Amino acid sequence: MSAEDLEKYETEMELKLYREYRDVVGLFKYVIETERRFYLTNDYEMQVHSVQGEVFFEVTMADAWVWDMYRPARFVKQVRVLTFKDVNIEELNKNDDLELPAG
Repeated sequence: MSAEDLEKYETEMELKLYREYRDVVGLFKYVIETERRFYLTNDYEMQVHSVQGEVFFEVTMADAWVWDMYRPARFVKQVRVLTFKDVNIEELNKNDDLELPAG
């Protein structure tokens, strides 16, 4: 496989992943971003741990979707993430009828 073939394959996989994300994002309430992955979920729990002066985060999710083009199945029943890096958790805006102010 040439470098060009590999690049084309990865581009097609990313587009397929984006389309899948667009189709499923409305099913979820939260976006959780870690240094390695991007998740969609409706239920999560985050705990902050401190061991010998080191702080790390433990995030557990149920029924999540994972942004990872190398996974054959992106829906997962349970996820547990341990990380020393930042964790970003955002609640998705379910208001599809967002109106811009008249100007």
